[in-house]
Amino acid sequence: MDFDTIFLHARFDGGTQHHIAVTDGRIAAIMPADQPPTGATTIDLNDALVVPGFVEGHIHLDTSFYGDAWRPHKPCTNGFNVHERVAFQAENMAEAAPMDVRARNQLDLCIGHGTTQMRSHVMVDGSVGLKSLETILRVREEYRGLIDIQLVAFPQSGILASPGTPQLLDEAIGLGANLVGGLDPASFDRDVEKHLDVVFGVAEKHGVDVDIHLHDMGTLGAFEIEQIAARTRALGMEGHVAISHAYGLGDIPADYLRKIADVLARSGVAIMTNAPGARAFPPILALRNAGVTVFSGNDNIRDSWWPYGDGDMLRRAATLGYRSGFNIDEELRVAFDVVTEAGAKALRLEGYGLRVGAKADFMTLNADHVPEAVVAVPQGRSVYKDGKLVAVNGQVVGKHA
Repeated sequence: MDFDTIFLHARFDGGTQHHIAVTDGRIAAIMPADQPPTGATTIDLNDALVVPGFVEGHIHLDTSFYGDAWRPHKPCTNGFNVHERVAFQAENMAEAAPMDVRARNQLDLCIGHGTTQMRSHVMVDGSVGLKSLETILRVREEYRGLIDIQLVAFPQSGILASPGTPQLLDEAIGLGANLVGGLDPASFDRDVEKHLDVVFGVAEKHGVDVDIHLHDMGTLGAFEIEQIAARTRALGMEGHVAISHAYGLGDIPADYLRKIADVLARSGVAIMTNAPGARAFPPILALRNAGVTVFSGNDNIRDSWWPYGDGDMLRRAATLGYRSGFNIDEELRVAFDVVTEAGAKALRLEGYGLRVGAKADFMTLNADHVPEAVVAVPQGRSVYKDGKLVAVNGQVVGKHA
């Protein structure tokens, strides 16, 4: 069989060495390293650890200030408040560099660290209309071939609280958004059922998936999760719905958590957590052990919500592990799975992973194995998309293809 490219001496996590043959952007064969390659261009990976490209499951390409002027963080006046943070964001956005410039900066950052698949939430509501989405759609097209991007129509200013938003969410899907989002149905719009009527109505009409931001804590957040899960089952959308943040899962009693975890597993609702500092967050192992898909993302990068973020999903895995108390190798591999295979499952990605038939999206890491990579967060990575080099040492090559 003829191959386009054969990547020599790739070391997998178990320590075995292989050649990876690629044809038409897909992994066509995985061969023993002692089998001599023939009839193709060869690239020697020199026994580097090879892992799948990272899955950035939750980010905001339209609101990051990465690469723009430094903007001092504005604290909320009386504890965390989503309404106030949204207001701060509007103030900062009015003074920011053009959105397309900032989005490119952020994409280059993420690709340079090894992200090959991404889900970005983009504001679509009465405050901005479809302008932000139109801009990010153009940027997505520029980066085709470097990274695959799903876009969520995200009502940052609420749905019921922001006039015209239901229609805008509907139009956003026709324009090119891949999913419909929501935001704190109880505390922001103060009507869980009407909020979910809109979100799931758009999803059902267009046959798209759902990803809802949920910051509400404790039993209120848990109640909203149950209602989202009930909608999911009623519409036969198991495996097509995600809840981002779900902070409430981190501050409810253990017996209640077990009940909610079972509800989530039966409903096929995935949970996204980035383990943000100084906040409760969903317990990864408890949820996974119950059968819930848990994935992750960097979320905000140097924006109005916090000044942190470097776009590196490997560092995110380290943060997840650190905050979860993961120490043994098996747990560190869980943290890595959350930013790779579990993310691919949550985003319903076709052809993901280091296996024959999958897309040739992978990178090299300077580590002996995955547990070491999670704690060391090594740099000096080479990133391949569809079998083509797209980044080296943090720098994107062949950008805007």
